[in-house]
Amino acid sequence: MINYGSGEIMEIWDGYNADGSLAGIDLIRGEVVPKGIYHIVAEILVVHEDGSILVMQRDLRKPNYPGLYEASAGGSILKGETSKNGAFRELQEETGIIAGELEFLSRFVKVNGKSIYDQYICVTDCDKASVTLQDGETIDYKWLKQEEFFEFINSSEYVSAHRDRLMRDIDRIKEVIESK
Repeated sequence: MINYGSGEIMEIWDGYNADGSLAGIDLIRGEVVPKGIYHIVAEILVVHEDGSILVMQRDLRKPNYPGLYEASAGGSILKGETSKNGAFRELQEETGIIAGELEFLSRFVKVNGKSIYDQYICVTDCDKASVTLQDGETIDYKWLKQEEFFEFINSSEYVSAHRDRLMRDIDRIKEVIESK
């Protein structure tokens, strides 16, 4: 990221090929991504050691899915970051949770969206009331029991695109939750 002193920050990402290899090109948030180039987005599903799952409500000012919930903290990986390091950073920025470990679940390439989604899961023993919200990103959160969670992700309050990505890893997610 580059701070211009006026409070304006330009976010710079590494460009990647569809296979996840570096393309040797910088991307700037908000600018057109060249054909065949992608940026990596880390999404972290947070599971409490009691088996409940954290869902975060998107800020009403977000251009995509304002006010809807998703079961992830996450965002774009910055230039020079690894996917996992960016996932740790995004988790802390968006929730205040500092993870000891993150388990990689899968990678999904969204060709039309020019994004590579790296899915992680975090199991935490944090104080549930200590979750923090990130201005401009989230406005609320709640912890849902497993049965509530699987009903909730099928509701109109949930980001359908995120649900579709979660469903790719549903067996592994259930395995982690049920082991708690």
